[in-house]
Amino acid sequence: MDAPSSGPAAARASLPWTAARALALAGSVAAVALLAASGPGTRLGAWPWQTGFALMVWAAWSAMASGGLALALLAMSVLPRWRAPGVPLLALCFALAALAPPLIFRSEARHVPPIHDISTDTQDPPAFVALLPQREKSPNGAAYGGEAVAVKQRAAYPDIRPLLLSMPPREAMQRAIDAARAMGWEIAASDARDGRIEATARTPWFGFRDDVVVRIRAQGTGSRVDVRSVSRVGVSDVGANAARVREFLRRLA
Repeated sequence: MDAPSSGPAAARASLPWTAARALALAGSVAAVALLAASGPGTRLGAWPWQTGFALMVWAAWSAMASGGLALALLAMSVLPRWRAPGVPLLALCFALAALAPPLIFRSEARHVPPIHDISTDTQDPPAFVALLPQREKSPNGAAYGGEAVAVKQRAAYPDIRPLLLSMPPREAMQRAIDAARAMGWEIAASDARDGRIEATARTPWFGFRDDVVVRIRAQGTGSRVDVRSVSRVGVSDVGANAARVREFLRRLA
């Protein structure tokens, strides 16, 4: 292989390569920054959740563009007279890191129904009392969506069902409170006489506030536990409420 030429001509020839490397690296770093800002910024209230979603989308597009450029540079780096592939490889790694979470999020959203209200009892969903004012002010409201939502839930989450415990309601109530606190929920009310617990949970990344009501009733010598988890905003919860109900019931059982 001939040695690379030197001098002004070689310097001019290397300018496109240098500029392309810088563009690929800058784009991939920007994608990571956009992704990193999307969730925490929304969680801290710096901007509305719609902006947080937009930042995630922009991060994905920036990652795809810069990643594509990095791949092209890596392919050209094996040709004679081209430079080492270190910077393009680094840019590709950043791009993949920024692209993976949006792709996973999109994949999960496509595999769950567009609902945001999950209840173990779809015929008589537990009702909010203490959190009713917050629910009524939220875009998704407090009313259950009826059979249309129930059908979609049963098809997607057939395992979401009431939990039967062998202990009396008061004992089940305390165990439910302990499980809610262990999951990091902010308990708004607990009424042992009515067998009701109301709490607010937050999603890990965007910090969305979802409200939960737990209803405990006597059944035979034991207790029946029903749980309802509802998002305040958004059409689809991407499976978050179902996962929350499952985890809560698992802790109780």
